[in-house]
Amino acid sequence: MKINIKDFRVPEGEKVNLKKWPTLVDPVYKSKKKYHKLLEAQIEELSSLQRLHYASDRYSLLLIFQAMDAAGKDGAIRHVMSGVNPQGCQVFSFKHPSATELDHDFLWRSSQCLPERGRIGIFNRSYYEEVLIVRVHPEILRSQKLPDDLLQEKTIWEERYRSILDLEKHLYRNGTRIIKFFLHLSEEEQRKRFLDRIDEPEKNWKFSVADIEERKFWNQYMQAYEACLSATSTKNVPWYVVPADDKKNARLIISEIILDTFKALNMSYPETSSKRQKELLAIRKQLEKQA
Repeated sequence: MKINIKDFRVPEGEKVNLKKWPTLVDPVYKSKKKYHKLLEAQIEELSSLQRLHYASDRYSLLLIFQAMDAAGKDGAIRHVMSGVNPQGCQVFSFKHPSATELDHDFLWRSSQCLPERGRIGIFNRSYYEEVLIVRVHPEILRSQKLPDDLLQEKTIWEERYRSILDLEKHLYRNGTRIIKFFLHLSEEEQRKRFLDRIDEPEKNWKFSVADIEERKFWNQYMQAYEACLSATSTKNVPWYVVPADDKKNARLIISEIILDTFKALNMSYPETSSKRQKELLAIRKQLEKQA
């Protein structure tokens, strides 16, 4: 089965109903061995393209991962990016904002972490938390020190969507390509994975009482995600809804989307000038004399 990334892309202007987006699709791989073979091939190709990306130094690539707990964000990042040179990749995980971060606008802290040209930046959660968890828990919004006249729930989310879109348009115009992944996990699969985290001692650290408390807000989160995906998926900076009930399949889909984005860039290794060629020939002669 060939991956058609358009199947997972949210068209600009589409009103998203996540009940119509599958959390599980027919797998690309036929066996565990085939999965490893496919992923290794993708990793090798991604590694090659990342070296070209670093050398050409024209674009930057930002990968944004959003999902409910236990959807497999960490594993996807670890497996898909395992062949990338660490010097060309930066990973940031955004937790509860600090006092300093709360004294700035909601985009400030993530703006400090944007990737440089030639590099890949990965946001494990992102500024989108400000229209997701903050929307589900409005008490967080009230702690952000905003003037009272800006705390209008009827308008603040649309205003934040507009701020996000303006930022992403600006980044795109300046050579940053952004891929946004929503790992779409079913409520039942999350329940099974939470049980695994309890039953397997090496996974106990991944589970907390807060996780089960957040699960109570499942429907509110789905509504927040639907509104967010509908408002912020654009032609140049799209959202991809990746079925996440099968972790292996999700990784293959994510990898294929990243590869497709890289291939669409006009990248090439820097050309060597005639002056530089003469310099290299002179150095070569010196080295040959030392033999």
